[in-house]
Amino acid sequence: MLISAREAAEIRVSLGKYPAIDKSFNEARDYIDGVVRLKIDVPPPGEAGGYAHERHKQNYRDMQLAGMLFVITENDTYARFIRDMLFKYAEMYPGLGAHPLAHNQAPGKLFHQMLNETVWLVYTSMAYDCIYNWLKPEERKYIEENVFDQIIDWFIGPNAHEFDRIHNHGTWSVASIGLIGIALERDDLVEMALYGTDRSGKGGFLKQLDLLFSPDGYYMEGPYYIRYALRPFFIFAEALERNRPEIKIFEHRHKILKKAIYSALMTTFPNGVFPPINDASQTMDIRAAGPVFATTIGYFRYGVGDVNLLGVAKIQDQVLLNGAGLKLAQDMAKYDGDIPDFTWGSIEFSDGSDGEQGGLGILRTGQGLDQSMLLMKYGVHGEGHGHFDKLHFLFYDQGKEVIPDYGFARWINIEPKFGGRYLPENKSYAMQTIAHNTITVDQTTQNAFNRKEADAMSGKRHFFHIDNPDIQVMSARADDYYPGVKMQRTMFLVNEKRLPHPVIVDLYRINSKTAHLYDYPIHFNGQLITTNFEYTPDTTALMVLGNEFGYQHLWREAQADLQIENPSITWLNGNRYYTVLMNAKKGSKLFFTRIGANDPHFNLRSEPMFLLRIGAADHLFATVIEPHGYFNEAQEKSDGARPLLKEIEIIGHNDIATVVEIRGENEIFWQIIATNELSDPNAERTVRFNERSFSWTGDFNVLLEK
Repeated sequence: MLISAREAAEIRVSLGKYPAIDKSFNEARDYIDGVVRLKIDVPPPGEAGGYAHERHKQNYRDMQLAGMLFVITENDTYARFIRDMLFKYAEMYPGLGAHPLAHNQAPGKLFHQMLNETVWLVYTSMAYDCIYNWLKPEERKYIEENVFDQIIDWFIGPNAHEFDRIHNHGTWSVASIGLIGIALERDDLVEMALYGTDRSGKGGFLKQLDLLFSPDGYYMEGPYYIRYALRPFFIFAEALERNRPEIKIFEHRHKILKKAIYSALMTTFPNGVFPPINDASQTMDIRAAGPVFATTIGYFRYGVGDVNLLGVAKIQDQVLLNGAGLKLAQDMAKYDGDIPDFTWGSIEFSDGSDGEQGGLGILRTGQGLDQSMLLMKYGVHGEGHGHFDKLHFLFYDQGKEVIPDYGFARWINIEPKFGGRYLPENKSYAMQTIAHNTITVDQTTQNAFNRKEADAMSGKRHFFHIDNPDIQVMSARADDYYPGVKMQRTMFLVNEKRLPHPVIVDLYRINSKTAHLYDYPIHFNGQLITTNFEYTPDTTALMVLGNEFGYQHLWREAQADLQIENPSITWLNGNRYYTVLMNAKKGSKLFFTRIGANDPHFNLRSEPMFLLRIGAADHLFATVIEPHGYFNEAQEKSDGARPLLKEIEIIGHNDIATVVEIRGENEIFWQIIATNELSDPNAERTVRFNERSFSWTGDFNVLLEK
């Protein structure tokens, strides 16, 4: 399925020539040589994250790796290890029923959820394929009757709904059945995997490819979950290309798998970490198994010669042990250890299978690890893993999230922490709108936290322009996520010669026929340094900010009744200061908060946030985020700790345009116009506010000097 005898022979004669495949082969051999000397352990099923759970995961990884080594080395020790392991499973599997700790999930037998069982079958299918011809017929019969026939019946019988589900769980399921079908030479299983249990094409692998990706290859559940789903997509696709070439799977839907791998990699931060959109960790990166499989196969099938993919492979520091891995290693070796760091530019991805359901915008400036990256989310909800966070943004700078996304509330596979599963606080806080950097209305959550309602809607792309690297802009809308409330956010990433770092300008416009309470939150990583306004700290007792929709988890640490129109807050992160400068009505409220209230088991991380609260019907939140200065504790050096930008004035906003002016030291004057009409980069436009007339062409205009 992944390696032929010819490829194995080529790898054997190439060992010692290409460092990347040498390293991967030697590490695999050294590890498996240690494993095969140990007693095989196939324990009874256990809790998620517990010993049995992790043992079964390691067993399937070990079998798959041993299979590749067997084909390459022709050492029977590796084949015997897989056979003996499968004999152990054959002894146990027929006596298992549904896992007793499923907790309302589709159960496996070895694992608490069927998803893990499908992953087990994907890897075990690859291992079985490697030793199929080595096994005696009676050994194959014993294994197939007591393991594979049993698991196939479980997947396509009582769990057929998972098999036909358009979701990453369904992807793993169809890939596992397709792979074991190829290994067993059962065309009926391969057809079912391709077209669904009823073979109608309404389900199955091809439908997954058609519905889970936008035409740009962006995955509807977000980068964290495509990182996970890349494995079944690319492993099964490679197996199909080798065994069913007539399908032309790598050409399907205008090479959607190529777009999938590139879109996944191009959402990452410069250090290779995936942005924590929707249910996601803050540390998952391109060294995970899915991106490794996809990079090796994707490079071979689509990207030969792409230096960015070579840069990704350099960070991954491993390749697959097959012909694709050998080709990747050969091309890496041409750089003699000096492969450039990968650098992705600014990009917008459409969302939804038709590409018409909003999207994801990323603005970048700088190179390699020195990049600054601004991301805004305005696509589909993302089904069960989606968060209620339309028009949410995050900011990455200095190699870290400075304005972060909380991600999921989960301590993955840490069994003592709720069995390693999603914590209750994932729903009560992490998914809620207030947990993100976007507006909440009346202290509630978008769509009233109704997933079906959210899945039926999407954000709307307004415009996206990156032609000028010094003035990049993206704009999107989210209407009626709160009934009767229309929201539009326009974000600029501006490089200005008088400022040392790129600056964010955020124009968040809200329209409603009735007055509401609007909360504009900024989550920040770092130490508060100073403000230009007085506030009252809660020094002797903490109050909870609200009662529901995530507010019940926020401690109020301080509050201010603002008496100035341009409040600013400065914090320190790493070697740099950051200041948020806002335009606010006098009498507006500003709160400093910290996550952790109503959290008796300390499941949530304690992280700071501030929010500006304004009561209005129509309103514009105009904000500047300025990185500035330098701090080095070792040298006891601090320069530029105060921002240069001092004032942001709202000239006006209506259905035609928004106009703001920004002033600062060194005679800084910026005039920024964002179009609120339909996007047209060639349209001649005019708007008038307070007897001043403003004219421009296109979707925006930025004047950086008088």
